[in-house]
Amino acid sequence: MELGLSMFGDLSYNHDTKTFQSAQERIKEILEEIKLADEVGLDVFGIGEHHRPDFAVSSPEIILAAAAGMTKQIKLTSSVTVLSSTDPVRTYQNFSSVDLISNGRAEITVGRGSFTESFPLFGYNLGDYNGLFAEKLDLLLAINKNEVITWKGRFRAPLEEQQVLPRATGKGLDIWVAVGGTPQSVMRAGRLGLPLIIAIIGGMPIQFKPFFELYKQEYIKAGHDPAKMRIATHSHGLIGTHGQELADRYFPLYAEQMNRIGKDRGWAPYTKEQFEGGRSRDGALFIGDVNQVVDKILYHQELFGLTRFLLHADVGAPPHKELMTTIELLGTKVAPAVRKALGK
Repeated sequence: MELGLSMFGDLSYNHDTKTFQSAQERIKEILEEIKLADEVGLDVFGIGEHHRPDFAVSSPEIILAAAAGMTKQIKLTSSVTVLSSTDPVRTYQNFSSVDLISNGRAEITVGRGSFTESFPLFGYNLGDYNGLFAEKLDLLLAINKNEVITWKGRFRAPLEEQQVLPRATGKGLDIWVAVGGTPQSVMRAGRLGLPLIIAIIGGMPIQFKPFFELYKQEYIKAGHDPAKMRIATHSHGLIGTHGQELADRYFPLYAEQMNRIGKDRGWAPYTKEQFEGGRSRDGALFIGDVNQVVDKILYHQELFGLTRFLLHADVGAPPHKELMTTIELLGTKVAPAVRKALGK
């Protein structure tokens, strides 16, 4: 089971000046955090794409390219690339370049996008949300397999015997599909034999079990080798030496970000009761001390059959120091305990 973390580059908000932290400062912090994640032996780091004033990162591959030169072992992936509103040719070229810089450590995690700002920004119709993703995933997979591509679709100009360079190392890039719990997306990933990551950031995780079972059924029914199946989850979390103290300190930042996003989506105000419920064994949040996080990861591994778990660690922009502590504890305490429990 691989263990790692993901981030979106959340920017802290100064209520006195009514301004967000500079993107430059946050990106420098992120690179320090990725470097530490590599040093403490974590398996994967993912960075997400957003086009909003409260996030620092709009191009994950740029951050990953910078990180590739300062890391040695850790896999570097997007979390996620909003494939529907980008060009698969350029996406492949950018990530294959990261792959070459990192000596074969780049991956792509593609999703339809729970944030939709990129659609009008890059000139796409949100009404084509589903069609764009299906078509562009088809093209990306074709490019990943073939250096010279002939292809035709509805939303993009056709390609006729076009060579796509540079090429990734080995047999191509690992391409994961990220979903938030849409059955059609889960089934598509299974039929295509692509590794699946489900974002579990609220509610009761056990409610997601049918999606994992659906994926496994579709994967096997399509004739893919069960031994090669890869399944992951991504959940919000933060780790400290004293779980309740950390939670009490972190709640205002976490709630503020949930409410900032929720304001655009019509959510009710986020409560401390929701937060503490999420921190319970049956909840979706991995916020607590080392033992709490270890127990919860093992519970989810048993529940879903996970081969990878990503702790999403910067929701609401906790201080850089606390993120560094989280990474250190995840790599030096949590990961060894999980691996020992799983006999690896």
